[in-house]
Amino acid sequence: MSKPVWTPWVTSSLSDAVSGATAALAAAGVPSPAVDAQLLAAHLLGVGRGELAAMLFGTAVAPAGYAELVARRAAREPLQHITGIAYFRHLELAVGKGVFVPRPETESVVQLAIDVLARLRQERGGETELLAVDLGTGSGAIAGAMATEAAGTRVYAVELSDDAYPWAAKNLANTGATLVRGDMRDALGELDGTVDVVVSNPPYIPADAIPRDVEVRLYDPHMALYGGGADGMDMPKAALASAARLLRPGGFFVMEHAEVQAEQMAELFEQSGQWRNVRTHLDLTGRDRATSGYRR
Repeated sequence: MSKPVWTPWVTSSLSDAVSGATAALAAAGVPSPAVDAQLLAAHLLGVGRGELAAMLFGTAVAPAGYAELVARRAAREPLQHITGIAYFRHLELAVGKGVFVPRPETESVVQLAIDVLARLRQERGGETELLAVDLGTGSGAIAGAMATEAAGTRVYAVELSDDAYPWAAKNLANTGATLVRGDMRDALGELDGTVDVVVSNPPYIPADAIPRDVEVRLYDPHMALYGGGADGMDMPKAALASAARLLRPGGFFVMEHAEVQAEQMAELFEQSGQWRNVRTHLDLTGRDRATSGYRR
């Protein structure tokens, strides 16, 4: 990939710098060049996008180091790696090398789990603590959301990767969630048959598939992407088996997957004979994003 010509601005106005950055990012094929140019400037200035928008109409100058950050983004380094922050629902997560950057589509998957937890809490009168598990937590996004949004829920998060675990530990430190280093295939055996909700966004990309997004292909850890086996279904199958092991009768499981895997996922649920009310769920863009079921 050819790199765009980039001329650092030493005395440029902030408005001109952001305009130039937007053009450079667009030339590099960055999907949202204007937004990323603004977010990088806001990051260096320590302001939000709203305040930055006002500054663009004033006499502010480009912040020191802006050209260097834009050059990194033009080379397709993920925006979140450059700023060190990923936003997920109401959480501000620390991310970087070695951890999967949480995606907006996962927010709707978590909402399904939170809705079930809220209903269960109402049915039980709020007196009994609920149990929820996030299998393969990565950055801790799913577990952190459940721990901070589902009142009265004890949340456990499981992560195997030595690279991702420290990020999850940092992000879950003040949420009340319990982080466990282990393999989703056999972790938390002491909770078997007692959990109310299990959520998983396991690796699911087939072995010979090449991610379309440059950022994913170059920067997301392979351990978080490739699901194992020619069809990428080894880890989804493991998540399904562990959910069946962990959940009490009537417990809820929801698993994220690729749009093209929806039919295959539903068949996995149905063929196991362990699930009822199996459903496919759409994300906000209308794509088949997750499959859920209730433990028989």
